[in-house]
Amino acid sequence: MKFLTVDQIKAQLRLDDAQAELERDLLEMYGESAEDAVLNVCNRTVTDIFEIYGQIPSGLVVAALLLTDDMYNHRGTISPTSVYQLPTFDINVRPYVKLTTNNNQEYGRHCNL
Repeated sequence: MKFLTVDQIKAQLRLDDAQAELERDLLEMYGESAEDAVLNVCNRTVTDIFEIYGQIPSGLVVAALLLTDDMYNHRGTISPTSVYQLPTFDINVRPYVKLTTNNNQEYGRHCNL
């Protein structure tokens, strides 16, 4: 995973050590998927975020944990817009979205709410 840890995911899901170990591969897969979703929505890479903020902001970590929690607890089919139905995801990610013009020139580090 790029910025989440299994321990963070385990705490978010309130799993005991035995359950977390039993599902470790699944937790890592959900964590990686959630990280990718956050980065895709932000239109940034981990390197971009570190260059600007010096760390992964807690809002992005929380958003990835929320997505991981949602994936773990709702293991069925979802639509691509489901991510935007998680208001706390949007609140945590929106400030870090890279805005660009039609010719891909960046015009702000943060988007306006």
